[in-house]
Amino acid sequence: MIYWCRLLYKHLAVDLGAESGRVSVVTLRDEKISLEVLYRFPTRGVFVPAGNRLTLRWDVVRFFHEVLEGIRRAGSGVDSLGVDTWGVDYALLDRHGDLVSLPYHYRDRRTEGIMKKVIEKLGKEYVYGKTGIQFMPINTLYQLYAMVLEDSPQLRIADSLLMMPDLFNYWLTGEKMSEFTIATTTQFYDPTIGEWCYELLEKLDIPTRILRDVVEPGTILGKLDNKIAGLVGANMQVVATTSHDTASAVVAVPALEENFAYISSGTWSLVGIEVDKPVINDKALKYNFTNEGGYGRTIRFLKNVAGLWLIQELRKEWRINGRLADYPEIVEAASKVKPFQYFIDPDYEEFIYISEKPMSERIAEYCKRTGQSAPKSLPEMARTIFDSLAFKYRWVIEKIEEASGRKVDIIHIVGGGSKNWLLNQITADVTRRKVVAGPSEATTIGNAVVQMMALGEIGSIREARRIISQSFSLKTYEPSIEEAVVEEGYERWISVVKLG
Repeated sequence: MIYWCRLLYKHLAVDLGAESGRVSVVTLRDEKISLEVLYRFPTRGVFVPAGNRLTLRWDVVRFFHEVLEGIRRAGSGVDSLGVDTWGVDYALLDRHGDLVSLPYHYRDRRTEGIMKKVIEKLGKEYVYGKTGIQFMPINTLYQLYAMVLEDSPQLRIADSLLMMPDLFNYWLTGEKMSEFTIATTTQFYDPTIGEWCYELLEKLDIPTRILRDVVEPGTILGKLDNKIAGLVGANMQVVATTSHDTASAVVAVPALEENFAYISSGTWSLVGIEVDKPVINDKALKYNFTNEGGYGRTIRFLKNVAGLWLIQELRKEWRINGRLADYPEIVEAASKVKPFQYFIDPDYEEFIYISEKPMSERIAEYCKRTGQSAPKSLPEMARTIFDSLAFKYRWVIEKIEEASGRKVDIIHIVGGGSKNWLLNQITADVTRRKVVAGPSEATTIGNAVVQMMALGEIGSIREARRIISQSFSLKTYEPSIEEAVVEEGYERWISVVKLG
């Protein structure tokens, strides 16, 4: 008699970012993880006229079409699939399960001034005490309150609110739910008691009937809906992975030590630590830190920093021989510029939104407004961004230590930004700590690893991180310039951005 033994599980990781999406097949063999990107596609926002202005939306219908194409390319023999996306954005469905409208992009300007109105109505202490979430004008809470204030008919007919990964899970399986890590990005989920903040929403006249049950990361939702399986010519289990992309990236931090901080570096830089319970205290509120959910009900105590969005915007102006400069060329040009000449706060509000004004002009205006001369070239602009990001990372880590009582000895940088050798080195120089960079595909890896744990391939997150650390090439950076030079630069940066 011949016995057949399954040697290799195949997992599909669907990672949708604010610039691009990808569908990857991930496998585990002999305690080594392998990853192959099958399909890539753009995911940028689109402008849609509405009333008297252009609104910025997500074309989620096209994204879903692209996801299905990626699944088709994977063929048969796939065991599971998981979807992760950025946080805070959501879709509204009517009682028939139909999309009410294309979801708004978090950079749409409808939330300008809304956060201030909520704070005036409820108070910062109340909102933070309930949610432990960083105050950012893009948060789901302010997007929904903007709809309340304009008496949106979309909100009146809505039957369900699904965060972005939850929407794709619904379209794939027919199951309406909200996964824990993405739910915590809304600023109306209470991480202390583990449920939606119904009272907070009721105070703002936001309907609570639209909320769905929250499930744990690693929950198996079931197989593809039969109609979808027919379209793609395959079937597989769908897992509610760590659906917030940063949560997936943190799962893939290859940390073998305890006192580590992570920087998930991409369009945003998420700078934080992993803790067992929320850190909600006066210092956390003062420094505007966030408590987002992680795998196994851990908490990602972190701060959102603007990240490489500023470079992405600057690149639109940067041409070499008639073509757009690529990112390695930008990094190389910036590396030749004298450090610590000009400083910005990467989180200055005018840098966050999409604007007709070029990023270089916005940076120049900021420098002049803060009593500095302005960078004179695009390489100087890029160096200003990299230096200022590194100083912001240091400030965040120092305040995390202060608010949490935990010491940080080493910094792990994961995500696409971990390939930026210059920013990695400046971060080591400025923080005076060892930096370990990689893996660059951390979000995809973390997404797949949660699927592996759901199917019993990997026993724990500790085991997963050990396997990841030996599966991918990592690079270490040590401080390389004089501490006195760094301290002078840091004091000047502090005085410019007034975070002291």
